[in-house]
Amino acid sequence: MPGAVPRSSTLALGNSTLPFIISLADKGWIKACLDDPHLFNGLNVHDGKLTYAAVGEALGLETVRPDLKTLSNKH
Repeated sequence: MPGAVPRSSTLALGNSTLPFIISLADKGWIKACLDDPHLFNGLNVHDGKLTYAAVGEALGLETVRPDLKTLSNKH
């Protein structure tokens, strides 16, 4: 029902996502994902491959899980 309270819902969404946005901006996406498992678990696509299992299952597509060690060695 966000449409019923557009200003409040926009402020709530901004407040809940801003810390993630700041982390991504300050650290870059790899370091932010290494530091925060929630960001890492929200990664949908990496290196041209689908990484989000629920989407893969729903669409019958293969998924891969990015290796954190490989990511950290790249940067």
